[in-house]
Amino acid sequence: MTSDSPSPRSRPAVVPGTLRPVAAGTRIRLRDFSKSLPMSLLRARETVMRQFRPSLAHFGITEQQWRVLRALTSVRAIEVLELADATCLLAPSLSRILKGLEERDLVQRMADETDMRRVLISISPAGQTLIEQAGAHSEVIYAEITRRYGAKRLAVLQDMLRDLEDTLADAPLIIDSLGLDVGPRAPHAPTRRGRPRKGDEPLED
Repeated sequence: MTSDSPSPRSRPAVVPGTLRPVAAGTRIRLRDFSKSLPMSLLRARETVMRQFRPSLAHFGITEQQWRVLRALTSVRAIEVLELADATCLLAPSLSRILKGLEERDLVQRMADETDMRRVLISISPAGQTLIEQAGAHSEVIYAEITRRYGAKRLAVLQDMLRDLEDTLADAPLIIDSLGLDVGPRAPHAPTRRGRPRKGDEPLED
């Protein structure tokens, strides 16, 4: 690096949507808050979950508990860290959730048959019964959402969201592509469909 090269922390800003730097001190106008992609996704999620919360409350379970139980129905058994990854929950939060579910006998822990050091989580018969009861409500609500929004539009939306996830998950972080120094960060593990990068902030309601 030559003596007149900018240091990483003094690199100029970058024009949004390009890799072209702008002069130091240039003020970049932020997009309108209503057009913020993270907020749009968050508002949409909140609107959808508002439809399901009364049913979950009726069965005495929270959104996070439902998320964990639903994930457990798709596997025979799973490790805690893998379950946290699959449900977008932080490990400490998941531990508290599992404790509550265990107290209600909705999940159970077991040792891995091939490695006694590994602890696996599975849904219990009582948990499966609860899923079937609450799931009947959930499917009715889901069907009404589909009717109001339209089956084709909903399918397109889900495809677009998967495409967005894959596009951003399978590529380097954009801030790294721009060469901007934001200080030390925890290393990121490879992403998988439907699972966040380790180190990303999961959904914590």
